[in-house]
Amino acid sequence: MYEAKFKGSLKGTLRVPSDKSISHRSIMLGSINEGEVVVKNFLRSKDCLNTLKAFKELGVDIEDDGSFIKIHGRGKFLKEPFDVLDMGNSGTSIRLVSGILAGQPFYSVLTGDKYLRKRPMDRIAVPLRVMGATILGRDNGKYPPLTIVGKNPLNGIDYKSPKASAQVKSCILLAGLFTDEKVKVTEPVKSRDHTERMLKVFGVDVEVDGLSVSLGKNRVLKADIEIDVPADISSAAFFMVAAAIVPGSEIVLKDVILNPTRTGILDVMEKMGVNFEIIDRRVVSGEEVGDIKVFYSSELKATLISGDIIPRLIDEIPIISILATQAEGETVIKNAAELRVKESDRIKSIVFNLKNLGINVEEFDDGFVIRGKSRIAGGKVSSFGDHRIAMSFLIASLISEDSIYIDDIYCIATSYPNFLSDLKLLLR
Repeated sequence: MYEAKFKGSLKGTLRVPSDKSISHRSIMLGSINEGEVVVKNFLRSKDCLNTLKAFKELGVDIEDDGSFIKIHGRGKFLKEPFDVLDMGNSGTSIRLVSGILAGQPFYSVLTGDKYLRKRPMDRIAVPLRVMGATILGRDNGKYPPLTIVGKNPLNGIDYKSPKASAQVKSCILLAGLFTDEKVKVTEPVKSRDHTERMLKVFGVDVEVDGLSVSLGKNRVLKADIEIDVPADISSAAFFMVAAAIVPGSEIVLKDVILNPTRTGILDVMEKMGVNFEIIDRRVVSGEEVGDIKVFYSSELKATLISGDIIPRLIDEIPIISILATQAEGETVIKNAAELRVKESDRIKSIVFNLKNLGINVEEFDDGFVIRGKSRIAGGKVSSFGDHRIAMSFLIASLISEDSIYIDDIYCIATSYPNFLSDLKLLLR
């Protein structure tokens, strides 16, 4: 049990950890590339290190001297792993790597921790089976461990995804590298597009037409490049909210990714009256980047968060819930049923913890409503093994009347190992 009771304003400048999504993809695409890739500012979290370890076990020569990663790509064909590949807590890893392994002419098994083994995999198993791979798992392939018997070449696919999911879209696009037939994915709403952007950097023909993404003629990755991974807006979000709700705060967060498919949190902050500005916009390794300056905001307003914006801020909803407790009125979040199948059931986790702290909150099937301008009394909460839940309620302790006791904060290491030290660094 960790006792959280932080006091003081947040002041200063911070570069939060590098983006998890891009760190994962740099290893994956670098490994099936025919050239050499140098990755700077790689995120050395548990999730990303598990991805790196998996590709070493798949025969890829990867150097890590602590300051950069150098990947000597094998091209598209990897080596059959001797052992089970452990993806830890990472849904991104297991779903995207499955797409690559589906096109390999060998047998492999992927697993993860007890939380990952509860997350649904049928959303990728269904299209990969259509493409010709054999995917087995618990409950008819719904849950890990997953057994994959690959096929090369795979079949083409024109897949209409029932949900907006960057992981599903990316899995299919990566599997599509192992066929010359038509490969197209259409989503109901546009999800984050890091895979499409990075494939283009590696020389792959990618065509984007509205909500559809398809692969063109050239599907060979052949590039000697350097990837500089920007700071993760999902990690920055915790400190953006902290600065907004703690009187006297003023911080600058450096090198934050500003990809439009990821900046829903900024749109919500603007609607709610958060005082912030973006400075020094630029492009780094194919991604928009900038510095975000955030000030204490005393007149926060409630808002409705629903519809097309949800995929653009799905990972930020736990910390948005803390922001909503300090806003005037009722903040409603709906159309967010995807939260039920994250690292925890995040709707249940958020509502359970907010109620324990005395917040007036009501749960829906696909979201919740928070009645703002609430005093946060303090009390006991659970992280449910979910890093974003743990960090959100550590931030809540900045304005709680009494200590907040969190049962497990070790899960934070999956994405942000130095979170507590960075928080303390900004406190004055």
